[in-house]
Amino acid sequence: MLLGALLVLLLLGVTGPASAHAALRATDPEDGTLLKSAPRHLTLTFTESVGLLDDSVRVLDPDGRRLRTGEPQHARGGGDTARVTLPAKLAQGTYTVAWRVVSADSHPVSGAFTFSIGKRSLTTATVDTGPTEDPATKALYNIARYLAYLAVALLIGTATFMAVCRPPDAPVLHKLLKAGWWALLAATLALLVLRAPYETGEGPLGSLGVESLTRTLTSRPGAVLLARLGLLAVAAGYLVRLSGRRQPYGWSGAALAVGLAMTWAAGEHASAGIQVPAAMTSSALHLLATAVWLGGLAALVVTLYGADHPTPATVTRFSRLAFASVTVLVVTGVYQSWRGLGSWDALTGTTYGRLLILKLAAVALLLGAAAVSRRWTARLATADAERETETVVRDRDRERVPEMAGGPPSAEQPPSADVSPPTDPHRRALRRSVLVEAAVGAAVLAVTTILTSTLPGRAQAEAAAGAPVVVGASVTDVPFDVGTPGGRGKVQITLDPGRVGDNSIEALVFGPDGGVAIVPELRISFTLPAKDIGPLDAELTDKGGYWGNSFLNLPIAGTWQMKVTVRTSEVDQVTETRAVVVR
Repeated sequence: MLLGALLVLLLLGVTGPASAHAALRATDPEDGTLLKSAPRHLTLTFTESVGLLDDSVRVLDPDGRRLRTGEPQHARGGGDTARVTLPAKLAQGTYTVAWRVVSADSHPVSGAFTFSIGKRSLTTATVDTGPTEDPATKALYNIARYLAYLAVALLIGTATFMAVCRPPDAPVLHKLLKAGWWALLAATLALLVLRAPYETGEGPLGSLGVESLTRTLTSRPGAVLLARLGLLAVAAGYLVRLSGRRQPYGWSGAALAVGLAMTWAAGEHASAGIQVPAAMTSSALHLLATAVWLGGLAALVVTLYGADHPTPATVTRFSRLAFASVTVLVVTGVYQSWRGLGSWDALTGTTYGRLLILKLAAVALLLGAAAVSRRWTARLATADAERETETVVRDRDRERVPEMAGGPPSAEQPPSADVSPPTDPHRRALRRSVLVEAAVGAAVLAVTTILTSTLPGRAQAEAAAGAPVVVGASVTDVPFDVGTPGGRGKVQITLDPGRVGDNSIEALVFGPDGGVAIVPELRISFTLPAKDIGPLDAELTDKGGYWGNSFLNLPIAGTWQMKVTVRTSEVDQVTETRAVVVR
């Protein structure tokens, strides 16, 4: 663990740019730009290859109406681009572009920007980044992902336990293998069906269409899931052949395990960003080590509770196997943490980093439980060795008594049987510690499931650096919630031109239903912490449907803090803050 900490310290000091969810790198036209004539095409460039949906790019005119554009396509020779053809004649004003794509690591990402033609205008279009993730679809999809992790750990871990630790021939272990196979099959099918609505943000029923399933099967994540199903079909034949054997087949089982692990590496964060071959290898080894350790724990629990005479040798072999797995986990985990974080600040400043801290704490607790199990294993082995020695000595003494009396050994004195007392305290303690270890392991898998669906710290930093909040006349949405029924909504703020000197500011308040809302008071102020300037009151006035001021002076370029206070009643109000770049 100390070596792992040292490696993290060294590696985080030599980080470079990378990403593992796609981030918008550039747009043509640029965000907030003012064009003299209408463009013929709209092109978005991302930090990595992206998959396109039927509704990947939506363009709204100054009145909020959606334009008829061409089908989203990749630009020539650019899998990291999305391009649509615009109508021939576009009116003057500010246009809003909302986009949604699927990054190379299979996670959907979205965003929005604006551009203007001829002159800037107050757009009435809500900056909608596309359908948000449907809560039911997201919950079902994440449950299926978690079950898939549990199932593959159970399948690979049990098979490895049987092959390496050579437990007594317990039929229940064969049942455990079959349970893991069926659970993984069900979880994979669920992921395949839910993939389309997960990408588009629809409800679970959105997966019932033939078109949705076809789109999934022809996509990269769908191909990975199909490959997993193919490997499961091979594994089914493997399990049938295994039914009459005590131990699994060696090399064929190992090849299947590696193949299954690679389907996770090809569909998660490792498949995008820097050092993809090394990252995919590390990810596969990390999953295999996790499966061998945690799945083997489940098999050990079943063996300890189900077998009458579990041999200390079996437990000792698993203890050594678990130690080897932990070594692999430390090495691959350090590498993956460096690759996903990119900096020390991301460890505490991003959701990914905080989840990683939670996972490290859970793993530390798991290692503590494993250390307790190792101590009880050693005590059990010592106690059994002493008991066996005592049995041998007692049998030898019994054989000598008749010989000393001058007769043959008595048939009424059979050799003592090596029967472990059912109340063996060492065995009971080992059962309890292994059971705790398995429970904590399940919690680690749960955190891992959430972690693999979270934007890594590197990608979050790159997205924040490449996408300023407000540039030019772009529109910023500031969500708010005063904590009362109907007290949710957002404020859409336009700062024009977003440069040093006089600016106009206009704000629209939207209610929870997406319609324009009337509020008794709206205040906006600006502060420049770097120069200790402000707060400067925007002095908004109610213009009848929106709030505005045509003469807001921002005297210095920099990143200003825009504080928005919304009062929805006589006693209910809330304040939110956003960053504004003034050039």
